[in-house]
Amino acid sequence: MDQRLRVEDLARRADTSVDTIRFYQKRRLLEPPEREGRVGWYRAEHLDRLARIRALQVQGFSLSVIRRILDGELDGADVPLVAAVAEARDDASADGLLTREQLAERSGVAVALLETIAGEGLLLARIVDGEPRYTAADAELVHAGLRLLEVGLPLPELLALARRHHDTTVGIAQDAVEMFDSHVRRPLRASDADDDEKARQLVDAFELLLPAVTALVANHFRRVLLEVAQEHLEAVGDPAELRPIDGDQSPALAPAGSR
Repeated sequence: MDQRLRVEDLARRADTSVDTIRFYQKRRLLEPPEREGRVGWYRAEHLDRLARIRALQVQGFSLSVIRRILDGELDGADVPLVAAVAEARDDASADGLLTREQLAERSGVAVALLETIAGEGLLLARIVDGEPRYTAADAELVHAGLRLLEVGLPLPELLALARRHHDTTVGIAQDAVEMFDSHVRRPLRASDADDDEKARQLVDAFELLLPAVTALVANHFRRVLLEVAQEHLEAVGDPAELRPIDGDQSPALAPAGSR
């Protein structure tokens, strides 16, 4: 006879919570139990599914991707690419991720302010067992934002600027992903290569393009920021204010008189 488990027993066996199990059911990651009156009965298949969900979360997959993997909706050639994206996105295993309280302690930013930033969509969490988790890189990012507040930048205006930057960045990122999909992924998937070879080439292309695009964007923004600062100070500043900017400019951006 198949083993039957109440939700509390399933949670204990899977080392998770009842709320997490119900959260997974709402997200269509876990089949609902068999009902006998008001009692729901779970089986070994539910326990196995929870173990697979946890293992995929540790690899960095989002819940929506996990559902597609478990339901067989992802093409075999795409799964390694999804794994490469997840690995690049997060720099810690699930056990090394931070709760919001731990993030507050490490970054020096109050939980209430973190909640405000997250509510604006400016702090992107990984969801583990239905709860937000953050990486060490997130802590460094938040701490950098704190330093901006410490030099006197007002929080409302800083958040508004961050929202504008975020919205613009999302649009550019969507265009970049569509370009990769149109010119790299789709042609590879339509080729005669087997799934393993398609997957290898997709991952190689992604691992080549990600650092290149990241470096291009970061360097371009830094140089534009410095040039705008230079132009502003040339209009309103004095020589003492201009010297630090001049010292940080590349020869291509330095004022004509300094070359």
